[in-house]
Amino acid sequence: MIDLSKELPRLLPLAVGWASSRSSEILETGIPLSTHEMDLARSVGVRYPERVRIKTVPAIPLPEDAELCAAAVQAELIGPSTRGLTLGYGVYLLEGFVCDRLVRHECRHVHQYEQAGSIEAFLRKYIPEVLQFGYWNAPDEVDARAWENG
Repeated sequence: MIDLSKELPRLLPLAVGWASSRSSEILETGIPLSTHEMDLARSVGVRYPERVRIKTVPAIPLPEDAELCAAAVQAELIGPSTRGLTLGYGVYLLEGFVCDRLVRHECRHVHQYEQAGSIEAFLRKYIPEVLQFGYWNAPDEVDARAWENG
């Protein structure tokens, strides 16, 4: 078990690098939001829904770096119950689980990234929140769930 709070200063740059790389991949290969999805995105505060891309995948990808992967799983940032993952304007959605509720949730995270100003700024705020409160009680997760049903 990793002492995530202690290792965060070392792991955070790795997480930012991984998230930025995955975001670029989604933006290059993902699909723009439909008109309906753009309306959902706007309804949860996304300022630039035309920038959002969704990539539907059979499994949410894990970091290749073994230690970063272990940390992400330990913090429950990515795991067996992960149905979506937002990285800036790039959104992974798990095949078979795409629905308005999930799109709203992940688009609320897009809004949070917009508010933060960058992937790095968002992760510098979000990851410590997850470590302090736990994934389900982290303020940005609570906020995203509050917007799921419109």
